[in-house]
Formats: sequence, C-alpha cells, structure tokens
Amino acid sequence: MLRVALPNKGRLAEDVRELFGDAGLEVQARGERALVASLGGEFEAILVRAKDIPEFVADGAADVGVTGWDLVCESERELGMMLDLEFGGCRLVVAARDDSGVATLDDLTGSPRVATVFPQLSRRFFEKAQKPVTIVPVSGATEIAPHLGIADIIVDLTSSGSTLRVHQLHEVATVLESSARLICSVTPSSRAISKQTDELAEALSSVLRARDKRYVMANVPRESLDKARRVMPGVNGPTVIDILNGGTYVAVHSVVAQSAIYRTVADLKALGAQGILVTRIERLMP
Repeated sequence: MLRVALPNKGRLAEDVRELFGDAGLEVQARGERALVASLGGEFEAILVRAKDIPEFVADGAADVGVTGWDLVCESERELGMMLDLEFGGCRLVVAARDDSGVATLDDLTGSPRVATVFPQLSRRFFEKAQKPVTIVPVSGATEIAPHLGIADIIVDLTSSGSTLRVHQLHEVATVLESSARLICSVTPSSRAISKQTDELAEALSSVLRARDKRYVMANVPRESLDKARRVMPGVNGPTVIDILNGGTYVAVHSVVAQSAIYRTVADLKALGAQGILVTRIERLMP
C-alpha cells in the first residue's frame, strides 16, 4: 500500500486535507493525535511534522509526501518533485533593520551575522553571492534577532511582508520561492508503487486544474452557434447537443475560466441564450 507522509498540524495540514478530500482521499484518523490514517481506504497516511517529511520520504519510511519546498531544499536530501500544489506560497528572504543602511547585498560589509532557521539554504545562498557571513542558527522568533544584537540580518520566510514591517525590517534579497509540493523518492520501491504514485499525482492535479474553472451550459439559438463557439471556446471546443424537440435552440456546454464567467454569461445573454447554468467542477482531466 502506498504510504503518504502528510503534515500533522497547522494551516498546511488543513489545506492538504482539503485537497486530498476533494480528490476522494479523505484523511480518516482515529483521533487528533493519531500518527497514521487511512486515505479514502486507498492509501495509508503517516501524520508527522512538515519539517520531517523530506527525511521520511528519502529514507523510505514513506513513498511520497507533501511539505513546503523550502523544507525540501533545506533538508539537502535527493528527492523528486512531482507536483506544485499551489498553496502555502511564501518566499525565503534576506531582511535587515530599517535603520541598518542595507538596501542590497552589496551593502553588506565584513562578515555579518545571519540569524535563520534555514542554515543550509542561507549558507549556500551567501556562498553563491560570494558574501562571507556567519550563520547563527535559531529555532524561531527570527525577526527579533537584529534588535537583540544576536545578528545583523536574518533569513526568514514571508508571504506578504507584513510581519517584517511590524518588526521594522525590510527585504534585501530573495533566497527561494516556496509552496507546498508533492515529493517522492527517486528510487521507488516497486513498479506498483511507482504506478500508484503517478495515479495520486494525476488525481491531485485534476482537482487543482478544476479549481479555477466552471462548467457552463446554455441553450443557444442555432443561428448564433458560430458566435457561441467564440464565447465558450472550452478545453477542446464546446460540446453542442441537439435538444429533443429539435427546435431553434441547441444545448452548448463548455469549461470556462472562473475569471471569465461574468463576461461569458453576459455575452451569452446578448446572443439570446436561455437556461444558462454555471456549476463548479470537482475534477478536470486533460
């Protein structure tokens, strides 16, 4: 049975459970502190800290896992990245105090002290930039380090930058763009596991593909069918179906981007369409 390592708590865990549930793989655990769970009766989930998931997958304790790309890169383990899950987006950045006079990496002098919970990523970044630094590993509360004299600058995660601004810090450079990823071992334990892994990735991908799409159905005058095709181009073109009474209308069905729904409905009304229906799509296979 495919073993899937999932984060056990936090916002990332909530988003992961929602995604897997939408794919028909609901996390079924016996309690909030359960270490294992069933995934829709198909696979087994191992519920662990997001930070530990790269190690679990690399060591073979799990076949695949979901965690942040920043944690994967920090682990320095050889892993395969199968799918960007498009949530948990953040950036790992270099930040300095507003009164430091440091606006770019070129403003760094000497061997500044860098406080971070990502020592490996930070070390590689400054080595590539040819900037000598002293890494100061910390376990949390990185933003306060420059104000306490523990470090001159920090390397930390941010999404909107609001936390940095609250602590009178500003971004100097971006180290890494991160989001939740589906990762796997580079050496699957068997051909069956490899097949199940690919099927899991496709199932999750189909849910993500459908999230910003809607299914539009409308009865369109036959004489306006060519114009309707331009209004509802769909994935490979709209589906056109004769209505049973064989009248002057035909049924046109198509997938439409959510952002285009307002204009699509308005254009269909302008063509004289009737019975317009817009529904959500749970999964969309290419």
